[in-house]
Amino acid sequence: MRRLSRHDLRAIYARTFRDPRRERQFLASLAFFVAFGVARLVAHSIRGGGSWFDDVTIGGRHVHHLVWGIALLLFTGYAWLLETGDDPHSRRAGRALAALYGIGAALTLDEFALWLNLRDVYWEREGRVSVDAIALCGALGLAGFWGGPFFRAVGRELSRLARFTWRTTLRAWRRATRRG
Repeated sequence: MRRLSRHDLRAIYARTFRDPRRERQFLASLAFFVAFGVARLVAHSIRGGGSWFDDVTIGGRHVHHLVWGIALLLFTGYAWLLETGDDPHSRRAGRALAALYGIGAALTLDEFALWLNLRDVYWEREGRVSVDAIALCGALGLAGFWGGPFFRAVGRELSRLARFTWRTTLRAWRRATRRG
């Protein structure tokens, strides 16, 4: 058995992510979970006092990481508006924007309890809501990624069933109104 090379990994990646939308979902989900983990690790290390990092303050005011997350989400949204499919760098830009979206969403949702309570409850019991929000959003993202083809197929079948039911009902109604 031979070692797995970078070429092998690239080939597997290219085969797995032929659909750019699916690749963007994967990259956004991966960036989301990695950014959440890093944000929590940094926050815990700052709180413990043995960190290379320190709280970011501007003018004596603590800037929560949700601010950076919101800024990333705003930037990503605006950049997505400028994104065109005709650009040869479009797929690369899409990958970068997907990762930035995942990071921004994680930084923002990690402080969901702050938005909800309008006060800093990160280390308090109410702060647990942020972890719940991350879990829920992450689960929905993964459900979309893993179940995307299934959900699209179910949607197509439901659409066909709805069209069939509508046509059948319409035909029956027309027959009934012609007789009456």
